Amino acid sequence: MDSEEASPGGIAMGEAASVVAEEEAHEFGALNTLLLVVVMVICIICAYLIKVHRFYYLPESAAVILVGLMVGFFAKLLSSSRQEMDFLSFQPEVFYFLLLPPIIFDAGYTLRRKQFFQNIVAISLYAVIGTLISTFVIGYVTYFLGRIGMISIDTTDALEPLMFGALISAVDPVATLSIMGSSELNCHPLLYNLVFGESVLNDAVSIVLYHSFQRFYLNRGEVQDSLAILMAIVNFAVVSLGSVVVGTAIGLGCSYLCKNTEIHRYPHFEISLLVLFAYGSYAFAEALELSGIMALFFCGIMLAHYNSYNLSHVARSTVEVAVHTLAQMSEYFVFLYIGMGFFTGRFTRWNVGFILVSIAVCLFARLLNTFPCSFLSNLRRADSKKIPFRMQVVIWFAGLRGAIAFALSQTMPLVNRDLYATTTLSIVIFTTIVCGGLTEPLLEVMEMKVKDPSLRNGDSSDEDSEDETHELLSSARDGDHASEQGVSMDVLGSGSDRMPGDTGCSATTTSTTTGAASASPGRRLYQDSKSRRKAFNDWWGGIDGRFLRPLFGGPDTCRDNSRDNEPSVPKASRRDVALAIKDRVASASHRRGGGAGAGGLSPLGSSAASHHPSNS
Repeated sequence: MDSEEASPGGIAMGEAASVVAEEEAHEFGALNTLLLVVVMVICIICAYLIKVHRFYYLPESAAVILVGLMVGFFAKLLSSSRQEMDFLSFQPEVFYFLLLPPIIFDAGYTLRRKQFFQNIVAISLYAVIGTLISTFVIGYVTYFLGRIGMISIDTTDALEPLMFGALISAVDPVATLSIMGSSELNCHPLLYNLVFGESVLNDAVSIVLYHSFQRFYLNRGEVQDSLAILMAIVNFAVVSLGSVVVGTAIGLGCSYLCKNTEIHRYPHFEISLLVLFAYGSYAFAEALELSGIMALFFCGIMLAHYNSYNLSHVARSTVEVAVHTLAQMSEYFVFLYIGMGFFTGRFTRWNVGFILVSIAVCLFARLLNTFPCSFLSNLRRADSKKIPFRMQVVIWFAGLRGAIAFALSQTMPLVNRDLYATTTLSIVIFTTIVCGGLTEPLLEVMEMKVKDPSLRNGDSSDEDSEDETHELLSSARDGDHASEQGVSMDVLGSGSDRMPGDTGCSATTTSTTTGAASASPGRRLYQDSKSRRKAFNDWWGGIDGRFLRPLFGGPDTCRDNSRDNEPSVPKASRRDVALAIKDRVASASHRRGGGAGAGGLSPLGSSAASHHPSNS
């Protein structure tokens, strides 16, 4: 009888203890969430002060890392709770599936596609060939250090050191870009485009290389050592191509759905659909063991190129701001966790000698990466667009290591994981704070700042502006013979260079290249390389305008803006085109300091604006 009465009492006590534990866990989560919110507010205020006071010796990302270091230090000092340390520690899966996708999608969706694809050869050399060079240099130096006994690692073969070489080659110049992207510095546009382009592709290349080496490391008994490295490189090529195909296909699928339905009537559905398709491309590629980063990046490019014109005005404006805000917050969280991880990671193996040697080897490998790839790129570039030596020095120095390298180090073989993780963490902190902080003085010394504010980062350089002026003039000469092929060109710039937030329905006109041969005698408008590039651009533009844009959306296939109760935008008249051409010629001449040599044409800023169809 007593046992029967005690049993319900014991159950009640157990339930009470469970409720108390749940309440304590809830309170713990609330307090730590509040801590992160307060710390993030501090980080944003620090970033604001850096921008206002133009203190470029301390990049935003470096300031966030320093805040993280302080938070981690005091957390370690005041609390030794395992639960607290786990909460403040860097979690690779949280990084990969929660923090990383917004950053990559923002990079692809807001990409200035014209500048990116104009320099795609140089960017690919840096991101692919350069990463391969860096991986093998760092990997085999690490393998040699293990063979001579300086570090204790698996030297059965070179696969484990090559995994470290691949992960530490993941360049993440967010700190540098935060400086180069500042409008006050007027960073050279070509430099900005090359560094930005490399940064968005290099991470994907490093991850694919790392997982390729890891796969053969885990199954190295099944494959001969001499073939493992070759098969890893072949696997890298297959995964990269497959990732691009997946991202492009999913982006086109979303664009087709938005173009051929009435979903624009419901902006919240539009935004939800776009975000889900973008995130779906990342998850689908990862599920297929492809590169989610590469798939998401190209999905973002497709959505910006086609689907941004299908969105309603409300959705278009909201997506641009929301995506950039999420990416900014994610970057701050990433660098914050990197700083806190220095004290909360509970690492046991620190090798100062290996850390110092690794920093030196990373700089040396980056040197072998940057200068040979620049040389190869310059072989095919016009004299006026070659990558100068001073610019190559800045590109070399901009090779900072970031969160992706640290996240990959958390998945290294368990036996030596702590050694690789502590080395990677130290390199990330050193390059972000020291190299990132010295970037602005280096830009000054290397004279990589443009004096004309109109040529800020991301804008076209003088040469590009002059080339575009020639194209406009040649197109205008043969405007009577232009065929209606849907090859649209914005009268004030290439449509492919328009940011996603633009309406995309501004005045357009069709053009062909038949006027290229009607240039003034004695001057060749296009060199051989430029002629080939232009021929390819015209060929692709014809396919894009005739077949793809009618299916997926574009500036020349925009729906009537009356869906947003906005007035429809009329097509440009020949007079509007002439005014735009005159404005381009005058602006290009003014930037070159030869305003008097523009044939007596005066800038038509206000006049062109008053006659532009978007203002009528």
